[in-house]
Amino acid sequence: MNLFCRQCGEAFPALAANPSSFICNNCTQHDWHFEWARSGYDTGGQILEAVIGFKYRQEWYHRSQLVGWLTETFDRYAGNDGWDALVPVPLYHLRHRERGFNQAKEIAQGLSTKRKLPVLDCLYRYRETASQTKLERSARWENMAGAFRLKPRFDVRGRSLLLIDDVFTTGATADACAQALAQAGAARLAVLTIARS
Repeated sequence: MNLFCRQCGEAFPALAANPSSFICNNCTQHDWHFEWARSGYDTGGQILEAVIGFKYRQEWYHRSQLVGWLTETFDRYAGNDGWDALVPVPLYHLRHRERGFNQAKEIAQGLSTKRKLPVLDCLYRYRETASQTKLERSARWENMAGAFRLKPRFDVRGRSLLLIDDVFTTGATADACAQALAQAGAARLAVLTIARS
């Protein structure tokens, strides 16, 4: 039996005396800009194949399956929390042009349709960053520092926003997004992903 860090949602063997207040060692070393992060699944098998196929091979038939998994995760962890909007994690504009779409926005729009929540595409990646895939934990945090900003003419003051992405690894990307939103005055922030790596 596992317990889960109440901050980042990572699973650990149930050794803590008070599971409801357990915070993992990684979270004690960070001042997160979001309240919590939750993922529905581990990254592996069918989940990994769908994520990679959609994101890197443009296999669009995976989209509905990914949206289904995200919707299940939303219902399990965030369905009763009164969110104002879903905010997809953005791609850098050159990567977006190369790929042709942003997978986080696609799955956020799918969830939006199913649960009648607006998508607020209000962030942009201010600077290009190296791919996080092959970076170690500390390098991921340095890579993402100050990478995101609020787009002009968006007002998030006082709003409860749920950040959406496909995979949560160290949380560096999600936290950098949350930091930009917090600095712009968002009242409440959390992170929801399909899978955790």
